[in-house]
Amino acid sequence: MTGVFAGAAKLISVLAGAGRSFWLPAQRSVHGARVDDLFYFIFWISVFFFFVILAMATFFILRYRRRGEIAAQDSAHHNIGLELIWSGIPLAIVLVIFVMGFRAYMDLATPPENSYEILATAQRWNWSFTYPNGYVDSELHVPVERPVKLTMSSQDVIHSFFVPELRVKQDVVPGRYTQAWFQVTEPFEGTVLCAEYCGTSHSLMQSRFVAHAPGEFDAWLEKAADFVSRLPPAEAGKLLYEKRGCQQCHSIDGKGGIGPTFLGSFGSRRQFVDGSTGTVDENYIRESVLNPRAKLVAGFDPVMPTFQGRLKDPEVQAIIEYIKSLGNGG
Repeated sequence: MTGVFAGAAKLISVLAGAGRSFWLPAQRSVHGARVDDLFYFIFWISVFFFFVILAMATFFILRYRRRGEIAAQDSAHHNIGLELIWSGIPLAIVLVIFVMGFRAYMDLATPPENSYEILATAQRWNWSFTYPNGYVDSELHVPVERPVKLTMSSQDVIHSFFVPELRVKQDVVPGRYTQAWFQVTEPFEGTVLCAEYCGTSHSLMQSRFVAHAPGEFDAWLEKAADFVSRLPPAEAGKLLYEKRGCQQCHSIDGKGGIGPTFLGSFGSRRQFVDGSTGTVDENYIRESVLNPRAKLVAGFDPVMPTFQGRLKDPEVQAIIEYIKSLGNGG
């Protein structure tokens, strides 16, 4: 019976355009069809019963509307057959939905043993992804036709990893690890979204998602991981500024933000919350990157996470050189 309902759901989803429709974007993962089948099955069941109930309500309103004084009648006795029907049909539908949903959940919750593992870190308000060779990027790049497992953690509050085309959504919780897996079926570019409200810039917490054609992913990773040594320090620092989430809090045009602007900051004097002052030099920037709460700038909340162990010395130096290139405030 479950197979019959599942087949009907698949037919409905095809007719409704489950691959790409008004409701859902094109599916691009191996389990996208199963998720879409369940969605359209529940959707069209709901539509069907909505119109059935609406039609019946309209009929009874017109058929049994009051016409003058009518004597009260005895209540109707129960009907065993009718009660079994209106209880049995919903029960059967709910059981089918449960079986379809449980199968889809177990598929999504059990990554294959040969999955390519990437570490994902969420923080307000950006994503960072650490690849097996140690390279960290704000964009998520994956190979197609190969299962990919994300092991995810949060630096602050609850976030939720979501790529609509993959039909994958998983909460990222502080203090624990969560996992999600997918296998992309064709090359495409999409967007990694946060599907859990996480603060004022929640809607801006987006990252580029790129699925590479067979043979292209390894070449991209090798080239991307070596950008600090290939580029001049200031250019490498700019890339790090964009890829490691610095731009979410620190502007480069002098505008206020969650953190102090980088424009003209090098050599300037800072007032700290403890009443002391200091100069923005190489040592101050390094300390602020690795231990951001050591010297809190007055007027800003202590929301920046530490990058201790997440940035190598050449990368920290590149960021310093980039800040220097934005002007001297001394």
